Amino acid sequence: MYAIVEIAGKQYKVRQQERLYVPRLDHAAPDERVTFDRVLLVSTDDGVTVGTPTVDGAAVSATVLGHVKADKVLVFKKKRRKRFKVKRGHRQPYTQIRIDAIDANGAAPAATEAADAKADDANADEANA
Repeated sequence: MYAIVEIAGKQYKVRQQERLYVPRLDHAAPDERVTFDRVLLVSTDDGVTVGTPTVDGAAVSATVLGHVKADKVLVFKKKRRKRFKVKRGHRQPYTQIRIDAIDANGAAPAATEAADAKADDANADEANA
């Protein structure tokens, strides 16, 4: 079973228990669980489900393992015969995550309960108005 998920504007092919580096997730602390609901494709034993643009109710849950930086990239600029040299470095921040589960049928139970509670509140407000 695998899924294609959009994380921070990039698409990743993920499987359970796979570790990967994604652009830094500032809102997530190490050892915290995160859920990605922008699932574009899910492949199971039953077949492949392609979203339009996303698969309804599908979600991927992962655990944040830590925040790291990539190797340094040196940026060197020079203009000959002008005494101009600039040397700068850059390290891209990443977050390492481990995929815990791929839910092809529905969102995580906690997210579903929260959404149901909001819907019930909205329905109650409309009935009272």
